[in-house]
Amino acid sequence: MLPELVVKNRILVFGSNGMLGQRLSEYFRKNSLELLASSAEEKSFIENLDYVQCDITDRSKTKNLIYNFCPDFIINAAAFTNVDLSETERETAWKVNVKAVEYMAEAARIIDAHIIHFSTDYIFDGKNGPYLESAMPNPLGYYGRTKLASENVLKLYAVKHTIIRTNVLYGPAKFGRPDFVKWVVESLKNKKQIRIVTDQINNPTYLDDLVQAVDKIIESKREGIYNIGGQEFLSRYEFTQIISDYFSLDKSLIVPITTEELKQPARRPLKSGLITIKAQSELGYRPHTLEEALGEMKKEVFENIL
Repeated sequence: MLPELVVKNRILVFGSNGMLGQRLSEYFRKNSLELLASSAEEKSFIENLDYVQCDITDRSKTKNLIYNFCPDFIINAAAFTNVDLSETERETAWKVNVKAVEYMAEAARIIDAHIIHFSTDYIFDGKNGPYLESAMPNPLGYYGRTKLASENVLKLYAVKHTIIRTNVLYGPAKFGRPDFVKWVVESLKNKKQIRIVTDQINNPTYLDDLVQAVDKIIESKREGIYNIGGQEFLSRYEFTQIISDYFSLDKSLIVPITTEELKQPARRPLKSGLITIKAQSELGYRPHTLEEALGEMKKEVFENIL
C-alpha cells in the first residue's frame, strides 16, 4: 500500500503589506505552506516572512517573480483603493488595478497557476442592493470601473481564477492605516466628534472571514465569482453605533450626515452590500457576527488601550 501523499500548495501573495495581505500572509505562514509574500515596499511589515519587493505595474518584474517562484495559487490582495483619488489619478489606478492583473494573468496562464482576485461592490450603482453574483454591474466612479475591468481581464485571458467580491473591510491588521473600527474607537476614545453617513448600506466584512474564504477556495479549487461579506446589513451610522456600544464609548460624538453632505469627488453606491448564499452553500463559508468579530478585535487590538 502506497503512503499517503502530502500535497503542499505554493502560494504567492501580492499586496502582502496591505490590511488584507497581512492577515493572509500570517494565516498561510502558520499553516506550513510554501508561501512567498510581495508588496511595493522595500521590506515586509511582518517579520520572518519570505518576501520579495515588486512593483506590480512593471510587467517584466511581475512576470519574472511569478515564473521564478512558480506558485500553484496567486492571491492578488494588491489594489489602488482610494476611491476619490481614483477620479484624478486615473492612470495610476488603471495600472495597479487592471494592467497588473493582466501581467499576472499572462504569467499564470503559462505555468497553469490559479489566481484569486479581490473585487468590490463598487462595480454596482447601489440602487437595488444587496447584490447576487449574477447582478448586472454599473459602476458609478472610476475606481469601480477599474475593478470591473480587472474581473474582465481574468475572463478574457481564460486563466484559472476565482473572483471574490467584498465590501467595507475591517479587522485586526497590525500595520498601516487603521481600519474603520479602529478609527471609530480611537476617535471616540479621544473625544473627537465624527461625522458618519446614514445612507450607505453594506454588510461589513471581517478580514479573517475573507481569509477563511480564500482557504476554502484553495482547498476546493473552486473557480468563478463569490460574494464574501458579513452577516448583518446595516448603514455605516448603525455600524458606528454598534462599535460605540460594544466598547462603551460616547455615542453623542457620532454625528449623522448624508453622503451628499460630504461632497466627495467620487459617487458612492448607497443601497449596496453582497448576498453570500453561494459562498455559504458551495464553500461552507460561515462569517462571524459583528459582535463575535468585535470580540476578537477587542482581544487582539484593543486589549491595552481600552
